[in-house]
Amino acid sequence: MKKIVMAAGSLVSIGLLATVCLADMKKGAKIDGGAEFKKHCAVCHPDGGNIINPKKTLKKGELAKSGIKDWKGIMKAMRNPGPGMTKFDAKTIPDKEAKAIGEYILKTYK
Repeated sequence: MKKIVMAAGSLVSIGLLATVCLADMKKGAKIDGGAEFKKHCAVCHPDGGNIINPKKTLKKGELAKSGIKDWKGIMKAMRNPGPGMTKFDAKTIPDKEAKAIGEYILKTYK
């Protein structure tokens, strides 16, 4: 009986340890702006273009014409887009991911 209780206690300890480790891994997981861009944006913005309005690409100069100069401006456009663009609220794309997407766009499509 003692061995069963000890074994059960060990299993519970292992389970708790695994849960803590998974939570720590999830916390420390780096958000990949490129992957998030591909997941949410690339369908309409392949290679930084724009299939809905080809004149409004993600190139730095085009973004600047719309008053977008940093990742905050990109996130603002994601949250409250103009005609033809899907609205991405914070539930769909959390702020950390939206920031990573914005930084990826600025770094990639110069």
